[in-house]
Amino acid sequence: MSERYTSNLVTRSAMKAELLDAETEQALARAWRDKRDEASLHRLTNAYMRLAIAMAVKFKRYGVPLNDLIQEAGLGLLKAADRFDPDRGVRFSTYAVWWIKAGMQDHVMRNWSLVRTGSTSAQKSLFFNLKRVEAQLQRDAQKAGETLDSHQLTEQIASEIGVSVSDVSMMQGRLAGADFSLNAVQGGEEDGREWIDVLEDENPEGSENVEKSRDLNTLREWLAEAMSILSERERHIVIERKMGDRARTLDVLGKELGVSKERVRQIEAAALTKMRQALQHHGPDLRQLMR
Repeated sequence: MSERYTSNLVTRSAMKAELLDAETEQALARAWRDKRDEASLHRLTNAYMRLAIAMAVKFKRYGVPLNDLIQEAGLGLLKAADRFDPDRGVRFSTYAVWWIKAGMQDHVMRNWSLVRTGSTSAQKSLFFNLKRVEAQLQRDAQKAGETLDSHQLTEQIASEIGVSVSDVSMMQGRLAGADFSLNAVQGGEEDGREWIDVLEDENPEGSENVEKSRDLNTLREWLAEAMSILSERERHIVIERKMGDRARTLDVLGKELGVSKERVRQIEAAALTKMRQALQHHGPDLRQLMR
């Protein structure tokens, strides 16, 4: 089923929906708020689906499929219905406009680029108003017989929208660029390099990996050598206290070995001292590897 056919079908259905007067609208809103009456919710949102569709069409120029926009507009309508307070004396359509617009703005910005365009209120205002304000400022300058350079234009846009100059510059760069494949060939030549070939590899060089692996093996050998001078009980305590994923407590080890936790602490301290003494003869080499 094509997008145009689907959107036309939804539009025709929305146009046939009833028009609600203020009294009926409030009654439906109260029934949903107070009783969670889904029939009332369905009737209320259906009545204003034509409003949602009309707003969705205005966002079509951003290149997002109309079906997706209509769906987001419908979700905004449901959010509005869920938060609407009929006792405030405001028509539902007036309240719903904000939620519908906000939902579609978020959807457009999420799908504008693979790189997230922005999410703050300032960034949203820039995204949806930058081109319009820029065009208006240029027209005003032309009527006044003036010419704005890029810096002057950026400053005036920032002042008009109420954001920083750096925010304007950043958004101009994002809107001017487009996503492209890293497998695209530079210069358009068939036998040229792909863009991905010129990206810097942030992983360690092969030689660095070899050196790190060698140093790690050396440290393991020296540690095994130091552990070999310990008694079986000392090795057990050091392994359980220092080399496991979670260090076992002195109290648990004391109960396991049939001694007090203070005695376990003394054995551990003595074992670590032996190991330090055994490793001392490696001197500067050990300090170098431990960096």
